[in-house]
Amino acid sequence: MEIKEVLNYYLNKDNNLLEVSFRTIEDSEELVRVDNIDYSFVEEYGYELESESFDFFGAQDEDDEFINEEDLDLELDETELLNFLNEYYTVNPNSLPSSQPY
Repeated sequence: MEIKEVLNYYLNKDNNLLEVSFRTIEDSEELVRVDNIDYSFVEEYGYELESESFDFFGAQDEDDEFINEEDLDLELDETELLNFLNEYYTVNPNSLPSSQPY
């Protein structure tokens, strides 16, 4: 089993959950797998998925504004996410969710 693509992801910081939908190499384009993974597993497996992204296109007048840390969006590194998911489901094959229609 290998994950071929991540369709969507969302890191819910309030619940410390990584919500992810993906396809394995065995899944057709009409199928998707959805899972909620405790985000603490990411660090436990030695991955760092978060990166800071500046929303330059959202600022109206960048010259007069300072960038505030609260205005930063956290994005996940999709390559690292894919690597983490492949390792996580290799170690925990029973945690792999079943496929469902997309």
